[in-house]
Amino acid sequence: MSVKVCKFGGTSLADGNNISKVAEIILSDPSRKYAVVSAPGKRFSDDIKVTDLLYTCYKESVETGDCSETFAKIRQRFHSIISELELQFDIDSILDRTEKEIEENKDADFTASRGEFLNACIVAVKLGWEFVDAKEIIFFDKNGSFDEKKSYPLIERRLAKAKNAVIPGFYGTGADGRIKTFSRGGSDISGSIIARAVNAEIYENWTDVSGFLACDPRIVYKPEKIEVISFKELRELSYMGANVLHADAIFPVRKGDIPIVIKNTFRPEDAGTLILPSKKYTPHGNIVTGVAGKKDFTVIYLEKSLMNSEIGFARRALSILEREKINFEHMPSGIDTLSLVIESKYLKNGTLEKLVEEMREELSPDYIRVLEDIALVATVGHGMAANIGTSARLFGALSAAGVNVRMIDQGSSELNIIVGIDNADYEKCVRAIYKEFFGDKNGK
Repeated sequence: MSVKVCKFGGTSLADGNNISKVAEIILSDPSRKYAVVSAPGKRFSDDIKVTDLLYTCYKESVETGDCSETFAKIRQRFHSIISELELQFDIDSILDRTEKEIEENKDADFTASRGEFLNACIVAVKLGWEFVDAKEIIFFDKNGSFDEKKSYPLIERRLAKAKNAVIPGFYGTGADGRIKTFSRGGSDISGSIIARAVNAEIYENWTDVSGFLACDPRIVYKPEKIEVISFKELRELSYMGANVLHADAIFPVRKGDIPIVIKNTFRPEDAGTLILPSKKYTPHGNIVTGVAGKKDFTVIYLEKSLMNSEIGFARRALSILEREKINFEHMPSGIDTLSLVIESKYLKNGTLEKLVEEMREELSPDYIRVLEDIALVATVGHGMAANIGTSARLFGALSAAGVNVRMIDQGSSELNIIVGIDNADYEKCVRAIYKEFFGDKNGK
């Protein structure tokens, strides 16, 4: 029998009623053998996610030595879930131990991971499946990266012993033996890792939307849904802010050529979005697959005559960033120019001024300029490379909309075109590109 791995997000598991829906979905298909679960998310708009409550618990325990005030809210939340599910399950003993461990460990990653741990315990009881703790099978190396050489054999052997299993997402064990988490939204990565380890037929990622949209619906009214997308396209869109799936969740399944499908827990009959390995994907339909972007970048623009003949110039510029432990997002260049695009949040409290001064001293540029409050917008699609005039259409649309382009960056794969514009023009830019390639079908 083929094997499916399914992962359910926080909204899908926010309360007992939702968990009952999840159980029905899982049990409706015998090939769904392994389920990866998140911590309970928001039940309503003003609600607080359990993970956020846990971070507050950590802060409270560090500051006062006691987290009972905030943990009482977590305790009540899980009591409500057990009651709604009508389970005969002694959650109190697990909650008591968890509260004690949070206060004793005073460890942010351990504390944050307990939402997934507790929810997985409950879902396992609801399904009548085995609970397998992620700390036993998912490991990180000394650099904090996922250790696939150690983890995959352990996952494969452990899950081969389980007919069906529920695994908490978001965490594993670090090189120091302590609990370590992925970045927020990391349960998507956990599910992808499990799918790769068991060589699943497909990785189902269940959430509260029926797949990816071609654009942010907060900017464009009722944008088209993406039916099929390639891993490469998804990577570009996820990285640029399309947040249905964690951007790093692609890598494990990509190595195994395992498709992903994004499904809606609350509309399971919807087809969702199918994400295919690029070699199995055939461009079809629209030239552009989607448009996504992010605000708040800073561009450090360097100009120096004969830069192209100065060996090591770019390396020395990047080494300054490396020394300050700062990532760069893009590095557009010309024959005598180099631009470093960096998220502004990393350049606060004098960091930007320090970088500029170090670059003046070590690179001796003829000219250095800083552009702040820049937004990046990516237009992504496999069909772009094969269609003459795509760039002309894009920049024509921006010109007609009165959007001033401050920077252009196009990947060598011709899969995407990224423009840098003022933060104030971000929404106008996205709407203009969407209208040009998808039309104004909705009248807004």
